[in-house]
Amino acid sequence: MNYKIGIDYGGTKIEGILINDKGEEILRKRSGYEKNYESGVNTIKNLVEEFDKHTNSKNSVGIGIPGSSSKENGLIKNANSIWLNGKPFKKDLEMSLDREIKIMNDANCFALSEAIDGSGANYNTVWGVIIGSGFGGSFVHNKKVVEGVNQVAGDWGHQPLPYPRKEEWDLNLKCPVDNCGRPLCAEQFISGIGFTNIFNRKYKTNFTTKEIVDLELNGDERAKKEFDLYEDRFARLIAVMIGIVDPDVIILGGGMSNIERLYSNIPKLLPKYTFSDKVRNKILQNTHGDSSGVRGAAWLWDSDKF
Repeated sequence: MNYKIGIDYGGTKIEGILINDKGEEILRKRSGYEKNYESGVNTIKNLVEEFDKHTNSKNSVGIGIPGSSSKENGLIKNANSIWLNGKPFKKDLEMSLDREIKIMNDANCFALSEAIDGSGANYNTVWGVIIGSGFGGSFVHNKKVVEGVNQVAGDWGHQPLPYPRKEEWDLNLKCPVDNCGRPLCAEQFISGIGFTNIFNRKYKTNFTTKEIVDLELNGDERAKKEFDLYEDRFARLIAVMIGIVDPDVIILGGGMSNIERLYSNIPKLLPKYTFSDKVRNKILQNTHGDSSGVRGAAWLWDSDKF
């Protein structure tokens, strides 16, 4: 039996998983670390050594990070964990772990996991969308991640909101991310933080995202109105994406993916914005939840087998 190690490099915690060739979870561990480069490398090393010891073998290692490792120079770019940026992370880990490793963006790992043995397993083209503190995505074709020449294929979080309305312009939102900084940035409307910030700003409240969700479930008219607007904005974005790659299935992940009404309401809105006689794309909730990213990292070595 062969085993694979997946690592999910989060902003405050690093999670590791050990799975077998069937995708069955053997061991899982999560560890905090100091927010610096050396601490992250050492934490990963300790997790890998623990998994290797458990199997008494030297296992493959795949790592999902909140950024990407440049194909040109191997340096990390666009990472939310800013201490990774500009560092030869892959090279340093390979030296530390004494083996070749694979690194990919965490959204890519999420989409790959769902395409291999999750909600997208029976489809050829999968668009994975993560809606949490940020908003990003990834495109998988025939169980292989399509990264693109800039390694940003599918990462639509910092695209402009389509067909903006006066109310959306008047919010005067500007993305705080250094290499975006643009008005009408989709992440500021669709991410969990963005949605919550808009709600609290409009109604002069201080609710969390979960509290707003609970308000809607209990019939609060403000919350219902904002979710109606949210779903319309999301439908506009999805319709533009359908016009570009037209995936079989769109799979949602992250905290906002747990809101059930999205899966019934957004498909009803898509025909309004999609240039097609009928919208056949399915919108599904993920299968593996918070585990999808770390599972996808483990599958990086074997995705060519599917």
